[in-house]
Amino acid sequence: MEIVFSLPEIELVAQQIIEQVPAKIILFNGEMGVGKTTLIKEISKQLGVQDATSSPTFSLVNEYQAAQHTIYHFDLYRIKKETEALDMGIDDYLYSGNWCFIEWATIISNLIPENHTVINLSLLNDGKRLLHYR
Repeated sequence: MEIVFSLPEIELVAQQIIEQVPAKIILFNGEMGVGKTTLIKEISKQLGVQDATSSPTFSLVNEYQAAQHTIYHFDLYRIKKETEALDMGIDDYLYSGNWCFIEWATIISNLIPENHTVINLSLLNDGKRLLHYR
């Protein structure tokens, strides 16, 4: 599915993703600055997270709690080897049954469960975003 949206429409896009994605493990692909973290923040908000959310660039993973959900947000940009992700216990997160939002997941592609969703984001010339997921 493809969605073209502007930032004021991000709430609706987040809700669509929650309602339509077939898996709780979602890989977010796109250039730096395209809005991956912004979209993850909005999805988390729509799932009921009330605490502040931020990019886990240095911590590698942030955990958010909502009334009915636990959400893990990964930013693997700084990971150089798959073993680093294994050392942090990524398998436990991925097989927990909770929402896992992963930025820069290509380094751990061999570890991702088969049942996952890939969201590709790109910036269009008019400032809108193109979202494609499968």
